Amino acid sequence: MKKRYAVAFTGPSNSGKTTLIEKVAKELIKTYKIAIIKNDPKNKAQFDIEGKDSYKFSQTGAEVVVTSPTRTTFLSQREKSLDEIVSMLGEFDYLLVEGLKTLPLPRISIFRNSIEESYFECSEAMATDTSIDKEDYTIPPSIDLLDLNNTQEIITWIKENAKEI
Repeated sequence: MKKRYAVAFTGPSNSGKTTLIEKVAKELIKTYKIAIIKNDPKNKAQFDIEGKDSYKFSQTGAEVVVTSPTRTTFLSQREKSLDEIVSMLGEFDYLLVEGLKTLPLPRISIFRNSIEESYFECSEAMATDTSIDKEDYTIPPSIDLLDLNNTQEIITWIKENAKEI
């Protein structure tokens, strides 16, 4: 079976997670098959409505699953494990996961304006823009620092760090 890789993105609301995943997916899909899982912790997702995150993700050409605590939108009415979702997705090279902090995946935390240090313990990388002065924070040396606006740099990090699943 062909190797498949996964990476997760996390961060506070309105930090830019959806926008970054959208940019990464649009680039990667030129060469690879891409799948996206979006977690909906507040169970408010409406699937494929223009302007909504799931619509933006579906416009990248990727297979899309929207998950929440009570359902998974992929012709299913129950929450699914990562393994169950992955088996439903079929063939892909890279899986991009938004949220789901408990999954054991390499994770990029995304911040704008301020950094929430509680994310350090579940992050292998951090993507920020110029709205943050990293000197104001004690960032663990184990966390790779990425430019939120440099999609190629982030893709390189993903290729080097994504977990084989």
